[in-house]
Amino acid sequence: RLGCQTYTFRKFTLFETIDKNASLGLNCIEAYPGQMLSPEYPTTKFNHLLPKELLDAVKAKLDETGTALVNYGVVALPDEEERHHVFEFAKEMGIETIVAEPPLDTLDIVENLCAKYGVNLAIHNHPAPSLYWNPDTVVKACEGRSVCIGACADTGHWIRSGKNPLEALKKLEGRIISLHVKDVDRYAPDAADVPWGTGVGDVKALLAEVHRQNIQPVFSIEYEAPDGEDPF
Repeated sequence: RLGCQTYTFRKFTLFETIDKNASLGLNCIEAYPGQMLSPEYPTTKFNHLLPKELLDAVKAKLDETGTALVNYGVVALPDEEERHHVFEFAKEMGIETIVAEPPLDTLDIVENLCAKYGVNLAIHNHPAPSLYWNPDTVVKACEGRSVCIGACADTGHWIRSGKNPLEALKKLEGRIISLHVKDVDRYAPDAADVPWGTGVGDVKALLAEVHRQNIQPVFSIEYEAPDGEDPF
C-alpha cells in the first residue's frame, strides 16, 4: 500500500492533504500530529487530543475520499498519560500502526499496549544523534518481542546519518512494518530531498529488497521540501 505522509504537505491543512493524496489515486495515508485541521478550522491542530466531534469530522473526510488512515506519527510516547491518549486515539480512528520513538525503558509497557489495543508500534529513525538513528538499535529493541513491534524505516534519514538504507533494510528483515520513503541528493546531515530515483538512495534496490523479503509494508511517501513548499 502506498500513501502520503502528511508532513509532505505541512503548509496545507490535513483535509487539503487528504484531497491531494486522493487526487493521486492513493487510498491510504499517514498523518502526523500538529498539522492544521481544515480550512474551516485553520487554527486547530490535528492530534490525538482532539474532541470526538472533530475526530468524527476527520472520519467523514476520510470516508468521503475513500481514504484509510493507516499510520499515525511520529510521536514520542514519553509518559503514561501520553501513551493512553495515543493508543485510545488509534483505536478510535482505526489506525493500524503508531509510528514512534519511545524511550527504551518503556518498550515492555508499549508492547503490552499493542496487545491490548490491537495496534502495531513501528520504531522510527530520525537522523543522528536521535535515539534510533542506528538500525542496530532498532534490531536490539525488537529482540524477543512480538511481531506488533517493528520498524518504520526512514530511508532518507538513514542516509543523513551515514547509513546505507539497503543494508539497514537487510538488518531489519522480519521487523519492517512500514517505510518513510525518501530519496536525497547526498550522504550528509543536510542532504536535500529529491524525487525518487534521482538521488543516492537507490530506490529501485530498496524495492527489490522489500520484494525479496516477501513483505507488504505500508510505503509512506515523505518529501521534506524546504519550508514545506508544495511538492506538486
